[in-house]
Amino acid sequence: MRRTSVLSLAGVAIAVVLMAAGGLLLWGSAYVHNTVQSQLSAQQITFPPASAFAHAKAGTEITPSMIPSVSQYAGQQLLTGQQAEAYADHFIAVHIANMGGGKTYSQLSTESLAQPNNTALATTVSTVFKGETLRSMLLNAYGWWKVSQIVYIASLFAFGLGGLALIGSAFTFAFGRRTRPATAITHESITPATTA
Repeated sequence: MRRTSVLSLAGVAIAVVLMAAGGLLLWGSAYVHNTVQSQLSAQQITFPPASAFAHAKAGTEITPSMIPSVSQYAGQQLLTGQQAEAYADHFIAVHIANMGGGKTYSQLSTESLAQPNNTALATTVSTVFKGETLRSMLLNAYGWWKVSQIVYIASLFAFGLGGLALIGSAFTFAFGRRTRPATAITHESITPATTA
């Protein structure tokens, strides 16, 4: 078997492997994307309406810090990873920080354990815990959403490289099989020239 044939077959094999990998990556990306979207849809979380952002004020449901990141989704149902990240980090986190006076759940919980009769603090701890739980779930959805995007990009690279490998093997097969014209051997080219 000639060298060009081996290179062509190797190129085709690499192309098949890359195309198969691209297909699997694309399937994985679609699966994660659809799973995240269906799970977020089931929660039926809706962003506050646009009218709520018109009167943003510190200490209320809509604070000025929410305008750049959360207002773009006003009135929409939370269905994407980007929306989940905005809701978790720029809506829930702001309310948790305001509710707990900037303290973390563990700090509030420690204070509550030291003051077992403080029902207001216990209520705050319970609410902060629920908020942090929802926030972590939304950020988990956001993380998997990002994974689906990265896997999608990887699938495009795999398809692209597979296509290049296929083109390269076709090029090698088509143009590598050409042989150089044979040089005619004559009696004069064999016998050394004599000098007079």
